Amino acid sequence: MKPIGIITDSHSSISQKEAKERGILVLPMPFYIDGECFYEGVTLSRETFFEKMDAGAQITTSQPSPASVMEIWDKALEEYEKVLYMPISSGLSGSCETAAALARDEKYEGRVLVVDHGQVATPLHQMILDTQELIEKGYSAEEIKEILEKAKERMMIYIGVQTLENLKRGGRITPAAAALGAVFNIKPVLKLETGKLDSYKKCHGFLKARKTMIEAMEKEMETRFKEAKEAGAIHLLAASSASDQETENWVREIEAAFPGMTVMCDPLTLGVSCHTGQGALGIGCAVKPDFGMER
Repeated sequence: MKPIGIITDSHSSISQKEAKERGILVLPMPFYIDGECFYEGVTLSRETFFEKMDAGAQITTSQPSPASVMEIWDKALEEYEKVLYMPISSGLSGSCETAAALARDEKYEGRVLVVDHGQVATPLHQMILDTQELIEKGYSAEEIKEILEKAKERMMIYIGVQTLENLKRGGRITPAAAALGAVFNIKPVLKLETGKLDSYKKCHGFLKARKTMIEAMEKEMETRFKEAKEAGAIHLLAASSASDQETENWVREIEAAFPGMTVMCDPLTLGVSCHTGQGALGIGCAVKPDFGMER
């Protein structure tokens, strides 16, 4: 058997196709649309999701069932001695806590390690790529879990939102605030850090929101992440629920602001898109998990 396997969920921005290519497993997340259950990337495409959203459908996220979690664990344990299970951050969902309880069962104890890493979307995608490198470097599953959990605060992402409607539906802003925002062309910038999505700044117009995000990331790189940047130990990230052309323009804008740095850009996960709606753009960064950590 192989020593260490990786399982994540579709909140990681990793498609089933990429998962197969990389030799990992991705648990598709359930979404309820007008009461009907769909599974991200399996029975629910991005196109259908946004079509339903635009039509005013009631969309809610849900945890995967314990049965589906254990089923994918059992599948992985046929091939691997131990498995790192990396679901959506505990700050955004109860999935991690539920999985931790399941992993205490005698069947999984010591073989399934649930990692509370604080990530979602592109930062989680990047963390999984980094985890594969840690496995290749010869770290044990227990060492990797410890490294990833210590690194949870060394990432962040800013997200600019085009519409306030979905924030209103999710109860993050009041209907009155949404109405005023629409009248005055307010485009909020959100900050996603350690798995928690909070308001960062309100901007007049989306061009201002884009500029604000770039400036905020420049400041992060000059202060909090300066040491990692100078050591080449930081990843520059982007995410988008906008059109392909707008996404491409956004990536070029980021590259111009941070010359010489490679940008990894993903479609914004449907779980985050429930709050942001279409047209959202994000920029973020993540420090390599083992940077500055002694083995």
